[in-house]
Amino acid sequence: MLLMQFSAATADFPSIDTWTPEEIQAHIGFMRDSNAKLAANGEMVDGQGLAGADQARIVRAGVGGAPVVTEGPFAETKEFLAGYWIVDCETSDRAVEIAAHLSTAPGPGGHPLNMPIEVRPIMSAPPQEM
Repeated sequence: MLLMQFSAATADFPSIDTWTPEEIQAHIGFMRDSNAKLAANGEMVDGQGLAGADQARIVRAGVGGAPVVTEGPFAETKEFLAGYWIVDCETSDRAVEIAAHLSTAPGPGGHPLNMPIEVRPIMSAPPQEM
């Protein structure tokens, strides 16, 4: 699983709500093209961009299992998950290559964002030592 993180504290570019329509279209076009190439290679399982942290909800079980919902925005949150991909790769090195490519998505002025992409294997069962 490839997880695209955004952190206002460490990003050296402005938030997407300040980009021009052309910059947003270029960014989304890059993502669509990348997803299409992964699908053509048989590596794409799923991938989605996520709504902003201001639309996130934290849910915990309360009394009797009833949901207790805490609504955003979460001003104290410095980073959030911006999107994800689930890819099926032959090697972990290939997953790293894909993550590096996705990190180059264009931002303001067409410059690569170089956003951090966390690469994490999906486990089908707990490790043997558990």
